[in-house]
Amino acid sequence: MTAEGRQRIDKWLFFARVVKSRSLAARLAQAGRVRVNRNKIDQASYQVRPGDVLTITLDRRILVYRILDAGERRGPAAEARLLYEDLTPPAPPAASPALQPLRERGAGRPTKKERRELDDWKGEG
Repeated sequence: MTAEGRQRIDKWLFFARVVKSRSLAARLAQAGRVRVNRNKIDQASYQVRPGDVLTITLDRRILVYRILDAGERRGPAAEARLLYEDLTPPAPPAASPALQPLRERGAGRPTKKERRELDDWKGEG
């Protein structure tokens, strides 16, 4: 870490517990799956500082973090949460279970005819 409070993006991702290892953090940055202040980066050596907003694309979710501090080490999760402010928008609500078709318990797999009827009912047919 330099005197200005800057730190490499791969080290910060590792210290903030976004990924499990620093090599995974480097690969994530090099793959272009991290944006700093809306600019896509492709180097693990990119320097970040407090106040930067990171948009991180993981397999099934997108994280938006504002950096509050540069990390000194990879500590416990409570210590890692002090490094950022989570700006990630809430996930959309899941489909209500009341809207799903009901089958009698133990009825087994639906027949082909029943599957077609379910698809028609859902509007997928």
